[in-house]
Amino acid sequence: MGRGKIEIKRIENPTNRQVTYSKRRGGIIKKAKELTVLCDAEVSLIMFSSTGKFSEYCSPSTSTKKIYDRYQQVSETNLWDTHYEKMQRDLGNLKEESNRLRKLIRQKMGEDINELKYKELRDLEQNLEEWVKRIRDKKNHLVTNQTETCKKRTLFQIKNLEEQNKMMRHMMEEDEAERGLEDDGDYESQLALGVRNTHLFAYRMRPAEGNIHDRGYGLNDLRLG
Repeated sequence: MGRGKIEIKRIENPTNRQVTYSKRRGGIIKKAKELTVLCDAEVSLIMFSSTGKFSEYCSPSTSTKKIYDRYQQVSETNLWDTHYEKMQRDLGNLKEESNRLRKLIRQKMGEDINELKYKELRDLEQNLEEWVKRIRDKKNHLVTNQTETCKKRTLFQIKNLEEQNKMMRHMMEEDEAERGLEDDGDYESQLALGVRNTHLFAYRMRPAEGNIHDRGYGLNDLRLG
């Protein structure tokens, strides 16, 4: 039995539709390749699926552009006229918009305002005042942020210095405490040595006192210079 005839209509199920497209696309490309080889034909295929996926095939002996050029020559049509006209319209619109914006910029700078009417001048003035206010607010915001940053940095530096000062004081106090202990030991040693030296001095002075009397000097005759 032969295959039943399939009714040609849109496949509603998206999955089945995509599967059918993939199969038949492969079949069309296969037929185009066979025509190229068997018949020495120049074939160009361009396909877009319902999801926007692009597929193409072109005979190795030519290119898609050459196929289009030959088509235009044979059919005496220009595929690019409509596109070129649209590009010309878009270019004209862009030029008009550019001229309008240039003129608006000059008017904002105080130029080309002689042709403006009272309402246009008032609107321009209000717009300028609003822009100046926005610029001033932005400037004040930046100044405030910079000031806060400087304050935080200064406070951090002050705290750092206070901690360093506290640490140095603590080190100095420990150093003074250690020196105090050493000084106390030296003082006791020096005091003991001083007591011994006093006895020694007294012992050595006693024989000299007799010499003073022998020479005729009294106690009243001794004076400090």
